Amino acid sequence: MTSKDTSGARALDAQHGPALRAVHAELTHTLNAPLALPTGPLVVPPLEKPDVRLSIVIPTFNEAGNVLTLLASLEALLEPVLGASFELIVVDDDSPDRTWERVEEILPTHPRVKLLRRQTEKGLSTAVIRGWQAARGEIIGVMDADLQHPVEANLGLLSEIERGADLAVASRHVAGGGVSDWSMLRRLLSRGAQMLGLLILPGVIGRISDPMSGYFMLRRSAIEGVELSPLGYKILIEVVARGRMRWIGETGYVFRERIEGESKVTSALYIQYLRHLLRLRWDTLPSSRLFRFCVVGGSGVFVDMGILYLLSDPHTLAWGLTRSKIIAAETAICTNFLLNDAWTFGDLAETSPGATSKLRRFLGFNAICTVGVALNVALLNVLYNFGHLNRYLANAIAIAAVTLWNYGLNRRLNWAPGKTTAKATAGSR
Repeated sequence: MTSKDTSGARALDAQHGPALRAVHAELTHTLNAPLALPTGPLVVPPLEKPDVRLSIVIPTFNEAGNVLTLLASLEALLEPVLGASFELIVVDDDSPDRTWERVEEILPTHPRVKLLRRQTEKGLSTAVIRGWQAARGEIIGVMDADLQHPVEANLGLLSEIERGADLAVASRHVAGGGVSDWSMLRRLLSRGAQMLGLLILPGVIGRISDPMSGYFMLRRSAIEGVELSPLGYKILIEVVARGRMRWIGETGYVFRERIEGESKVTSALYIQYLRHLLRLRWDTLPSSRLFRFCVVGGSGVFVDMGILYLLSDPHTLAWGLTRSKIIAAETAICTNFLLNDAWTFGDLAETSPGATSKLRRFLGFNAICTVGVALNVALLNVLYNFGHLNRYLANAIAIAAVTLWNYGLNRRLNWAPGKTTAKATAGSR
C-alpha cells in the first residue's frame, strides 16, 4: 500500500471509524443480547438439531459477587473439552444487587454466556426449567452460582452421560463426596429430609444417594415433552419422578461453604420440600409398581371370589371350602401373572424375552404366591371357622394380608432388574 493509500485509509477511518465501530458493537450486542424469556407451561421442548453439546443453567438471585468468577471458571474448564459446543445460561430473578447487569456487561465478549432476566416469575426450580426451555444443548444441566459447587465435578457428570446415563447427579454421599464444615444440626436436617423422602416416595428418592442435590446433568430426551410442576427449590426429585430415567449415574463432590452473599436455605424451604414430596406421591401413584400390582391383585380378587362362589356356595356345587379356595386361588394366580408380566413389570420383562424366561418367571411367581395361598387359606379358616366371619369378608382380609408378601418377593426374585436396568424408571416407584 502506498503512502497515499495509507493516508486515505486513515482519513476514511477518522471520518467513519467511530460509526462503524458503534455498528459493530451494536451488532455484537444484538447477536448475544439477553435471551427472550420463555413463557407458558413448564415443558422442555424437543430440538430437531441441538446447536451445542451442553447447556448449563445457572439460576441466580443476589449473586453479583460470585457469578463472574463462576462463569470464568466454567469457560476455562469446558473449552478444552467441548470447544465452542457449550453454553452457560444465567437465569436471574431480577436481583436487587443487579446480578443480571454484571452478566449483561460481559455478553459481547463472551458468546457462550447467555442471560435470562425474569421480572414477573420467581423461584429457583422454575428458573431452572425456563433456562432449559431456552437451552440449545443435547445435554442440559444445572449448578448453583454461589461457588459451593466445585466446577470440576461437571467433567464427572459429563463422563457419566457419555457412558450412557440419562441423568448424572453430583452427590455428597458417594465416594469422593462430602461436606466441608457443616454443623451436626445441619447434617441431621439434610439426612432427615432424605429419610422423609424415602418414606413418602421411596421409588424416586431411593434411586439417588443425594436427592437434595442441585447439581446435575441429564439428556434432553429424558425430560423433553414432560410437563413439570416443581414446588420449592429442589428440582432433582421432580426430574427423577417425572422424567424417563433408565440409568442414573453419580459422581462425588465436596460441598463448599459460601464465601460471598447469604444462604437462601430457610425453614420454609423444608416445608415446601415436604409438600413437593406429597404432591409427587399423589401424581405418580398410577405409575407405581405397587399400585399396579394391587390393581392386578384386585382383578384377581374378582376371579378368586367368582370361582370360590361357583365351587363352594351351598346354592352351586357346594364343594369343601379348602379345596374350592385352592382352585380359585390358582386360577387367580395365572391371570395375575399374565397381567403383571405385561403391565406391572412389563419393562423389566422385556429385558428377558422368550418362552423360557417367561416360564421361569411364571414358576417363580406361582411358588411365591402358593406360599401366600397357604397363608391365605390358614387365615381364611381361622377367620371363618373360629372368628365366625362371613366367608367372603374373611377371604378379602386374608388376601389383603398376603399382598405385600407377594409383591416384595416377586419384585426381588422374579422381576429383579439386571445391572443395566437396575435404575429403570417408573418401575421402582
